[in-house]
Amino acid sequence: MKALPHIIPVFPLSGVIYFPKTNLPLNIFEKRYLDLVNDTVKKDKLMGMVQSQRNGNGVYKIGCLGKISDLQKSNDGRILINLTGITRFKILEEINNKKLYREFKVDYKYFELDLKNLTEDLNTESLMNKAKVFFKKNGLLLNWKEFEKLNRTQKINTLSMISPVTNEEKQKLLEAQTERDKIETLENIINFYLHDVNFNNLTVQ
Repeated sequence: MKALPHIIPVFPLSGVIYFPKTNLPLNIFEKRYLDLVNDTVKKDKLMGMVQSQRNGNGVYKIGCLGKISDLQKSNDGRILINLTGITRFKILEEINNKKLYREFKVDYKYFELDLKNLTEDLNTESLMNKAKVFFKKNGLLLNWKEFEKLNRTQKINTLSMISPVTNEEKQKLLEAQTERDKIETLENIINFYLHDVNFNNLTVQ
């Protein structure tokens, strides 16, 4: 892949994270983000996603760069896109522009592992058992049979993306440096919510 751009358009969205090698469908209808998508498609199809913070106009410093891999325009003016994650980035500063959407100068060096195929042997059995209880306790349905067909990285990233946890906890998962860190962070978060579960027989007290 050619060098990644260091100034990128960014779509801030609260409560949404995604990771490299995962897909994020988006329904675009605001004028500023319609402009962002249209400009991005004409250029290199690369755009960033970050979580917006609760107060003011702030955004978190870590987000994920993605490439628009599919685009469909609806009759009512909306654009439906699929964004495929490439690598996480760190925001260095916002760029002043005259556009409706925001652009940032970013750095990718903190997340170089995102662009590599890793083969580290990691045990996820404990995490998966707890995740099943956690989802069941929250009334969330997941097709675990289909889920098992994913590779390890896809499983961990999918759980991180869809788990019913706070925005701050989602951000902590996004910022976990390595896959081992992410597994440990996710298991700690789930443990916090499942403090009343007996894992000897996996029953909710």
